[in-house]
Amino acid sequence: MQASEVRPVPTADWVTIPDLYDDPYPLFQRLRAEAPVHWVPAVNRYLVVGYEACHEIELDAERFTADESGSLMKRAMGHSMLRKDDPEHAAERQSYGGVLRPRAIKDHWNAVFEKNARIYLDQFKAAGPGADVVSQFAAPYAAENLRLILGYYNATQEDLQRWSQTLIDGTGNYADDPDVWAAAERSSAEVDAATDEMLAHLRDKPDHTLLSGLSHMPMSLEALRANLKMTIGGGLNEPRDAVATTLWALLSHRDQLDQVLADSRWADAFEESIRWVAPIGMYPREATQDTVLDGMAIPKGARLGVHVGAANRDPALFTDPESYDINRPKVPHLAFGGGSHFCAGAWVARASVVGVALPKLIAELPDLRLDPANPASIQGWVFRGVTHLPVLWT
Repeated sequence: MQASEVRPVPTADWVTIPDLYDDPYPLFQRLRAEAPVHWVPAVNRYLVVGYEACHEIELDAERFTADESGSLMKRAMGHSMLRKDDPEHAAERQSYGGVLRPRAIKDHWNAVFEKNARIYLDQFKAAGPGADVVSQFAAPYAAENLRLILGYYNATQEDLQRWSQTLIDGTGNYADDPDVWAAAERSSAEVDAATDEMLAHLRDKPDHTLLSGLSHMPMSLEALRANLKMTIGGGLNEPRDAVATTLWALLSHRDQLDQVLADSRWADAFEESIRWVAPIGMYPREATQDTVLDGMAIPKGARLGVHVGAANRDPALFTDPESYDINRPKVPHLAFGGGSHFCAGAWVARASVVGVALPKLIAELPDLRLDPANPASIQGWVFRGVTHLPVLWT
């Protein structure tokens, strides 16, 4: 590219954190129409909203490092593999072995998902029409699945929910709220204590869990703790939010629900929902050199917010991107990231949500529908999802 064609990054001082949290998509539309990257003073970073720019960053660790200085994730969770580049990242990711891979899911975890879906669906049905899908099914179901996969036999699914939410809140604490940091620090200490106890137990009594596998790996305790906190964060909120968002989308688009039921297109419904509302919307990177990103001049040391939630609605790639449409032409979304940092829990999310939770919810709740008197609520921008989804059934 000719130097004369390189554009300076514009400043978007009109963007506020409350507006992003409430509904970021109109803001993303306005930003994308002007440039794929903007300096946003409110979040103190360069916000990347274009698909090509986000994809380019993920595939080029030489120019855009995951090991960001001043990382909120490092402060909340410790220095996990997500904030490392290869070869350090690859070594720690490989230590997870096959615990989260399709073979292990088929051999061990699908039965766990089925059992937990039965438990929490029975509880949900007992609560009766008007029950909240998020708090009374999706959250405990995802938390209990994760608790057993990880091997936290010394904790409850309620503990996993609290740990996940407070650590995620810390990771997204761009407003620097001291109460958010205090809650994240308490959960971090609790996870460390539970981790240390289970590692000692599982060294002597190994099983199929992640903690059991990690207990025999040559990894520092500091890195191991950080990686588990990272897994607790993303490993719970992704399947929880995918259940709720997909169900909300289908109940809001009854014609598409009919298509899903007619041809068992749960996978299409799931993939479109996480494109439409990416559970993990943004992650950080840092420029290692003066460079050009999709025609924009990026200075060395620039702290970037790679917003895949915005990229997944880029009209340059997706037709009518603001709409939920299971029949749209297939374009790879970025909801699970890309490159070497592709989400390690993607197979678990797909198996537990597509293979178990969504089909059971629809099959066992006749005439399932939204509650017109109590509409769903959707919030967040770093992490976004349906936070409240009351439903009715016959």
